[in-house]
Amino acid sequence: MWKEFLAFIKEYKIAGLAMAFIMGTASTDLVKSLVNNIIMPFVSVFIPNGGWKEAILSIGPLSLPWGAFLADLLNFVILAFVVFFIAKKLFKEAKVEKK
Repeated sequence: MWKEFLAFIKEYKIAGLAMAFIMGTASTDLVKSLVNNIIMPFVSVFIPNGGWKEAILSIGPLSLPWGAFLADLLNFVILAFVVFFIAKKLFKEAKVEKK
């Protein structure tokens, strides 16, 4: 059974997947820091005190924290752009051009 388990790990490259997951988590923290510490100071010139992150839309008994969603969306867009940029640079030579 142990040999089957090791074969499974090798066949599906589980170790590489685990490392990619760890690197993805670390890059998420890095991009959040980029957004919060580099980009958001420029945004706060237009919206002081970061109040937009706490913005809430109240409709009767329903409260929608759209500011928090907008902050997470901004983090996601920047993270996706950084991943796209890195992948484009890393895999540039692997791309085959059509003739």
